Amino acid sequence: MLGNRYDNQTCSAARALELVGERWSLLIIRDALFAKVTRFGDFARRLGLAKNILADRLTGFVENGIMERVSTDGSAYEEYQLTEKGKDLAPVIIALTHWGDRWLAPNGPPIIYRHGNCGGDIEQQLLCQECDGVVDNEGLCIEIGPGMHKEHS
Repeated sequence: MLGNRYDNQTCSAARALELVGERWSLLIIRDALFAKVTRFGDFARRLGLAKNILADRLTGFVENGIMERVSTDGSAYEEYQLTEKGKDLAPVIIALTHWGDRWLAPNGPPIIYRHGNCGGDIEQQLLCQECDGVVDNEGLCIEIGPGMHKEHS
């Protein structure tokens, strides 16, 4: 999707960026997740995106299992619906939005993510799976995982 391959890197972030790292990609997924947009024409209108670029992104999402094409009841139109893989990008978009709100929104957040059940603000945190402690940048460390090639470690 980005036109660059990261075959020589063992990096999940690089591989993810290959699929969703282009700005239109995340905006399409954002609209599918939070505005419930599913039709080609609606994506094009909301985003002001050239149809050839939109078609390319949607085709790539379908090919990579992020979206699926679904025929609507008796209609000639197909809809693009997020798969579980696509829906799992919600925390990524929320985190990017929160970063933008903090550093790039001088008048405050343009939208606020809320919990649908109680209306409370959504806050993302890194939590330790062992002790349930909140992890900040100083407490974050990495180690080599099982997917790392021996020659890169």
